[in-house]
Amino acid sequence: MSTSVKVTDRTKARLEELQAEIRLETGTKVTQQELLERMVTEPYESKDDLIDDFRDDFEPLSDDEIEQWLSGSSDWGTETTDDEIDEVLYGE
Repeated sequence: MSTSVKVTDRTKARLEELQAEIRLETGTKVTQQELLERMVTEPYESKDDLIDDFRDDFEPLSDDEIEQWLSGSSDWGTETTDDEIDEVLYGE
């Protein structure tokens, strides 16, 4: 069930600022409804904690997983310069 809530122009502007900051910091697009819901239902000690709550949960690879992934690489015995890599990636 959805209910409308009237807010002042100042509050609306602040919500928009928070939305933009969350998007810049986390890459996550959040609606004002989602933002308000979290602010009301979750305890946050700071604005940074609120923003962090919208970050994707990232679980890094274990050392064994990293080793397994790297085991697929091999040395071809050829030196490659940064300029050569840039040329392949970005053209001349």
